[in-house]
Amino acid sequence: MKQYKPTTPSRRHYTSVDYRAHITATKPLKKLTQKLKQNAGRNSQGRITMRHQGGGNKIVYRTIDFKQNKIGVPGVVETIEYDPYRTAFIALVKYKDGDKRYILAAHGLKVGMSVITSGDAPFEVGNRTQLKRIPVGTFVHNIEMTPGKGGQIARSAGSSVQVLAHEAGYTHLKMSSGEVRKVLSEGYASIGQVSNIEYNLVNIGKAGRSRALGIRPTVRGSVMNPRDHPYGGGEGRTQRGTRRPKTKWGKITGGRKTRDRKKWSSKLIVKRRK
Repeated sequence: MKQYKPTTPSRRHYTSVDYRAHITATKPLKKLTQKLKQNAGRNSQGRITMRHQGGGNKIVYRTIDFKQNKIGVPGVVETIEYDPYRTAFIALVKYKDGDKRYILAAHGLKVGMSVITSGDAPFEVGNRTQLKRIPVGTFVHNIEMTPGKGGQIARSAGSSVQVLAHEAGYTHLKMSSGEVRKVLSEGYASIGQVSNIEYNLVNIGKAGRSRALGIRPTVRGSVMNPRDHPYGGGEGRTQRGTRRPKTKWGKITGGRKTRDRKKWSSKLIVKRRK
């Protein structure tokens, strides 16, 4: 982590990831980038469906290969780069056939290292193979829930999932939340932990940095008027005034389960998270 001298009150607790120690290129490969429309939390009708979003620095999207479906074609890591659309670092891989693609960088992946997606890939950091081959106890990331669809599980900075067992065509995975879930063993997964493991230690430090990230100010319900929030009103600081925690619209939150009880995939959950 990078810390700063307290030249101002906001700088005192300001921290960031030491990018110089990890990043080897400052500009992305142009043919693998595109500009995405910023919707600022609005739906197709232009109505705000997610509050506190908008503004922020201009950013360019890097096209990430979550499938890594070049089976049996070895590749070499050319650069480790920053991606403004995700918390993890990304790696530019040049394959033996000349094709270049971005993949999620695993923790410990360095420039010059080789990676491969294959049915007999060695169990080394960054390599990708089918779940049914991976030994019990191994930590993996970018896991396919549906074979061939591309990785969907464990893609954020520092995340990983542990392989617990192989049984009847399914692999049991232990999530970071403690949940144990079954996934089809034919799906592919990458060996190791996602890069940028210090990301959770970042202290934003000041309001301006939050705005640069596209996060708009959040007003506490307790300082609103009664007509605007269930917590509003009262003289000075006062109690919540409602037995159970509620949203701005009076919906019960905090401790209330939001998962659909009839969801088909519930049968694939072996053990619920705590």
